[in-house]
Amino acid sequence: MTILQRGSSSGDAGGAADRVLNQLLTEMDGMNAKKTVFIIGATNRPDIIDPALLRPGRLDQLIYIPLPDVESRHQIFKACLRKSPLAKDIDLSALAKYTQGFSGADITEICQRACKYAIRENIEKDIERERRRKDNPEAMEEDEVDEVAEIRAAHFEESMKYARRSVSDADIRKYQAFAQTLQQSRGFGSEFRFPDQPAAGASSAAAADPFASAAAAADDDDLYS
Repeated sequence: MTILQRGSSSGDAGGAADRVLNQLLTEMDGMNAKKTVFIIGATNRPDIIDPALLRPGRLDQLIYIPLPDVESRHQIFKACLRKSPLAKDIDLSALAKYTQGFSGADITEICQRACKYAIRENIEKDIERERRRKDNPEAMEEDEVDEVAEIRAAHFEESMKYARRSVSDADIRKYQAFAQTLQQSRGFGSEFRFPDQPAAGASSAAAADPFASAAAAADDDDLYS
């Protein structure tokens, strides 16, 4: 669901969006400390979020998540390919270094495309094997062993030909500028200090005569009796 600024759309769609936003704000304001509820939102268009959602008590904590670094990209490759048979010569570290500026979705697309190439190659081999058997049914192919389809370096190399970044450098600069602007608009607080404490002499006198404080408290009680 996209939460746009109120009044940003025209027609019935704009009215429906405003009603959804108003209902969401009402639900968020109705939560209290007794309900262990955390609301987390994610967007790649922070510039069009309604400011009412960013007020204190709502989505008031901004966390800018940059694109994955080389170690994170390595872990994404491992997660995407954890159930896929990989050839022993596949170096995921090299892929992680090469995909600088790629998002998690971009890396996922690379892995899926490489898997499709491996599956397609295996299907083509099965079709060719069946064709040879039909052409020569008396031929024995005991020495031919069905190979387990695995993703090889050639599949990744072919997949990388179509790899593309979904987030440009201009988009990254825009997100960084927005995060900095929002942080500055909220300010960095002020140098707050409590008022000066009572003089040391008065504190010492009260400590020296505790009954005087008790008597004064009794007099205060008499005022309301």
